Amino acid sequence: MKNKKLFLLVCMLFISTIFNKLSAQTSNKLMAEQYRPQIHFSPKAHWINDPNGMVYNKGIYHLFFQYHPYSTLWGPMHWGHATSKDMIHWKEGPIAIYPDSIGTIFSGSAVVDEHNTSGLGLNGKAPLVAIFTQHNMEGEKAGTNTFQNQSLAYSNDDGKTWIKYAGNPVIKNPGIKDFRDPKVMWYAPAKKWIMTLATADKVTFYSAPDLKNWTKESEFGKAAGAHGGVWECPDLILLDDKGKSRWVLIVNINPGGPNMGSGTQYFVGEFNGKIFTTIQTDTKWLDYGPDNYAGVTWSNTGKRKILLGWMSNWMYANQVPTEVWRNAMTIPRELKLKNVGTTSFVTSTPVTELSKIVKNQLTVNNIQVNKSLDIADKAGKISLPCRINIAMDTIKDFSFVVCNNLGDTLLIGFNKEKNEYYIDRKKSGKIDFSKGFAAVNVAPRFSKNKKINLSLIFDVSSVELFADDGLTVMTSIYFPSKPYNQIHLNCTDKLNLSTLQYSHLNNIW
Repeated sequence: MKNKKLFLLVCMLFISTIFNKLSAQTSNKLMAEQYRPQIHFSPKAHWINDPNGMVYNKGIYHLFFQYHPYSTLWGPMHWGHATSKDMIHWKEGPIAIYPDSIGTIFSGSAVVDEHNTSGLGLNGKAPLVAIFTQHNMEGEKAGTNTFQNQSLAYSNDDGKTWIKYAGNPVIKNPGIKDFRDPKVMWYAPAKKWIMTLATADKVTFYSAPDLKNWTKESEFGKAAGAHGGVWECPDLILLDDKGKSRWVLIVNINPGGPNMGSGTQYFVGEFNGKIFTTIQTDTKWLDYGPDNYAGVTWSNTGKRKILLGWMSNWMYANQVPTEVWRNAMTIPRELKLKNVGTTSFVTSTPVTELSKIVKNQLTVNNIQVNKSLDIADKAGKISLPCRINIAMDTIKDFSFVVCNNLGDTLLIGFNKEKNEYYIDRKKSGKIDFSKGFAAVNVAPRFSKNKKINLSLIFDVSSVELFADDGLTVMTSIYFPSKPYNQIHLNCTDKLNLSTLQYSHLNNIW
């Protein structure tokens, strides 16, 4: 009998080892497919869009996301789930929340209910509570205006499993067609929860003592900001402004972005627990590129505010030329306030945790560029993903030419006369899947400094530009027929670089 048990145990260990090896091989094959991001989160398979339910708890960053598990096209939404200890390396888990009779699971947020105000925690432990929109597709097809409502789910095992609240929906639609994307935060001065909800082309604030019984407080935005499309995925956060706390309202909009399609605007202002007011009169954008949308911040991270966006655009998200998976997330970005003159801006910079995947970093100082500099002459063999940082003492025209030997070319640069940065993907590779994809996207330079600093983070199919300490940001995806393997820095006049830094970035898989 003992020999038989030992034999069975050995067989089970052998089968487990073989299974793990096969699983690793399958995963490696998936992560090596054409255009698969190597330093950004993407699902192993199928469709992904908005980041949802982002919450930090017990040393783990939770990322839930809009997920269609049966297709690479948008469809009935579920909440997928991934976890990370550093926001860089991700482990994808099973589907967290499934549709039910109330509706599919649209965007929303999650919080740590530290004081168990909801009463949903067990044994004195704080539950995780998710707040999301449920979208009733039958109601939409029937032509009603009440097919989107707000519901809850809770977890008492640190996000591994979720239970839908029996009293769903907790906020019923008052008759607004677009009534969605709740972002919830704890407002300590009044000891209540605040929900920021997208309602057509404005934001509506609700409050609740317990996450379950909500009262409408106020509305904002009817006469402020951009209104080229529906407002979506709002977020209300508190940032430091030289020792003073300042409220910032983030609002995504589609269409109506600064370079067509989707975009993310923000408002700097004040919030008293009931009403938000803005101090600005113009429209400001967190990212001027075409491919950062639905960005919201992690909850429960204290004073550090970290935003993650969906790296695509609704103009072409369903048509991009990927086969097994579709779409990805941006690099996480830390948000801060910076004043230029009397104007307040929200800056975005890559999280410092990105340094965990830096390999073979090379820094060269005091370089004079005469018309063109092959980055490989300084850094050796070029391969993506990589990061390039430059600092220059004078403001002049320049462009990075990123290309392969097939002639696919991506241009990234600065136009001094127009005082704007640009990304040109008209000849970047595969561009014919969408009429609006092949374009030159531009962004104004806001810094008054007479020096420029620029950081470019390249993945195999995306670039993120952070200029002037994050005052100007652009995100763009691309699909070269063959991987880019050359990067040149061109200029029309002599260009002096005080610093050039090149870093290879290891893949996160």
